[in-house]
Amino acid sequence: MSTPQATVPSGASRLGAPAAANATLQIRALSPVMAAEVIGQDLRQPLDDATRQRVHRAFLDYQVLVFRDQTLDKAQQIAFTQQFGQLEEHRARNRGGDDFPLLHVVNNLGADGRPSGEVKSTAWHTDKSFRPAPALATILHAVTLPPDGGDTCFANMYAAYDALPDADKAALAGVRVVHSWPMSREQGGRAMPADEIRANPPMSHALVRVHPETHRKCLYLGVHAAYLEDVPFDAGRARILALEAHATQPQFVYRHRWTPGDVLMWDNRCLLHRADTNFDAGQHPRVLHRTCLVGTPTEGQRIAREPVYAQA
Repeated sequence: MSTPQATVPSGASRLGAPAAANATLQIRALSPVMAAEVIGQDLRQPLDDATRQRVHRAFLDYQVLVFRDQTLDKAQQIAFTQQFGQLEEHRARNRGGDDFPLLHVVNNLGADGRPSGEVKSTAWHTDKSFRPAPALATILHAVTLPPDGGDTCFANMYAAYDALPDADKAALAGVRVVHSWPMSREQGGRAMPADEIRANPPMSHALVRVHPETHRKCLYLGVHAAYLEDVPFDAGRARILALEAHATQPQFVYRHRWTPGDVLMWDNRCLLHRADTNFDAGQHPRVLHRTCLVGTPTEGQRIAREPVYAQA
């Protein structure tokens, strides 16, 4: 992938107020498979139209953007996120406290505020794929980091699909995968309240999704992918797991090693991601602030049909 360089004026003295252009904006690729660093933009300042369009183009080209050395408070992160679309509401247990319910605090802390030893979201997934309009993007800001580790890994579903043999691509055409929040929680051994089950019916998606902006094909998988519609359950599960094993091979993965102040922005429509447990979560806090953007339904998305089980 080529590494385009941009010299786009941007900046403002405070949210809502224009200012002289800041340092020139640059885009630097971080790996051959995806991810780029955006250099020269203070995210506390609003983006002018040219800069916002440049960032959005880089987001589509590289799928993961990294903004270094940012010092956003919660209001500033929300304001940055809103420049790219509508904020996603989080489930009740993930809503931020105080006055920022649209910001989710991701952490490994217990009720006493100390590291609990538990790290969540360690399975490959794409955010909110069980929603009627799955998430477009996630923005994650590093607030407190362990001295090392605590990485976030990303798998490129464009590249994973492109690498499939032609016969496999043909076999997947028209196949529909069901993403279910209740079933993914059950697989993790966690109960789900009845009201949340009713509010989150399983959703049927094309297994090979067409990205609504780039029009490229990609696999739509992850921990919420519960079964294949109209396929015997066990056979469908085996196919999902085989595809995920293929799609998360090292050649399709970018590992982000966090540094203080990093802000990551990634495209949920064509990536899987997971948190790594490569740090002592019982000794070191890991705190990040998360906002999400509402996406659009996938092609033909609808409430799923029930799974098919083999007759005894």
